Order: sequence, then structure tokens, then C-alpha cells
Amino acid sequence: MTLLIIVLMAMITFLSRYLFLHPSLPLKLSPRVGHFLSFSAPAVLTAIWVPIIFIRDEQLALSVNNPYLIAGITAILCAYRFKSIYLTLGISCCMFMLIKFYF
Repeated sequence: MTLLIIVLMAMITFLSRYLFLHPSLPLKLSPRVGHFLSFSAPAVLTAIWVPIIFIRDEQLALSVNNPYLIAGITAILCAYRFKSIYLTLGISCCMFMLIKFYF
């Protein structure tokens, strides 16, 4: 039963993407809908990272003992300063590992 649900969900996901992305299909989105959908990626990403960074043991964790928070602040500062995804990722991951292993 679980495998059937996984296969059906994969088919639904593929078909929904295919209908919007295949160039020969006559389905076009209006500019207003496209503008509305442009907000979905930042909203989903924010819903993913906020609990990871700010919540520990079901409580708000805003202390210097939170390695996720320190690495997140480091990533923001690196992204602003260097404007390089790889450098930002490398520096923030190193900062996270240093804090995690030494504190």
C-alpha cells in the first residue's frame, strides 16, 4: 500500500510539473498568477529554515550556545559580503562544525 501511494504521488508531481513546463502544451499562466507564484519558493524555504535555526527542544533558542543560529548569522554576513554561494556555504558549514565540536 505504501509503495502504491509513493508511486501515485510521484505521478501526480510529475504530471503537475509537466503540464506547466512542456513548451508544446497550450497551457499558459497569466502574469498575475506568475507573480503570485513567485512568492511560493521564499515562503516554503522560510518555513523550513526558521524552526531549524530558532527552535531547540520545542523552545525558542536565541543564545550563543545555538550553533545553528551562529552559523546562520555567519551565512547571512558572508552572503552579503562575498556574494558567492560556495564561499558562503563553506564558511558557514565550517563555523557550524567548529561551534558544534568545540562548545
